[in-house]
Amino acid sequence: MPRFGMVIDTRKCVGCQDCVIACKTENNIPEGYNRDWIITESHGKFPDIQMEIRTERCNHCSETPCVSCCPTGASHIHDVGGVVLVTHDVCIGCKACIEACPYDARFAHPDGYADKCTFCIHRVEKGENPACVEVCPTYCMYFGDLEDPNSEVSKLLKSRKWHVNLTDAGTQPNIFYLV
Repeated sequence: MPRFGMVIDTRKCVGCQDCVIACKTENNIPEGYNRDWIITESHGKFPDIQMEIRTERCNHCSETPCVSCCPTGASHIHDVGGVVLVTHDVCIGCKACIEACPYDARFAHPDGYADKCTFCIHRVEKGENPACVEVCPTYCMYFGDLEDPNSEVSKLLKSRKWHVNLTDAGTQPNIFYLV
């Protein structure tokens, strides 16, 4: 069974926000809300300072506090690729999943339901990449099946050093950042 994930090369990301605009356009996200965003972090001390620019979104975790706390089952794991989704017409807008997400990857949509990245599952099920991956001008984003040892994402994770966000959260995120 495939397990979809994303690998982002922080050496290539320039923070242009094309991925953010592509997501908003593809998914008709209302003004003032985003399913993905850009983070810039600096580490170290002069003269050994390193900066990392990365695009962030729902981590489509393998251990999902957002799903386990949902009282209606609106937050669920899709049967294709283990993608974490929200069924809008089942969500009661209680915001428990928003509070449970350690990545602040969810928001209350103005129409009253929890909203978040879907990995553009509507595109993926047609054999296409998520919109953010498709438009990236530096080709820093890779999407694929983490369970397939021959997939590009698996090969990248075997060949480069990487990290995930908030390892202490214990959620087993499926977004990986190449360093």
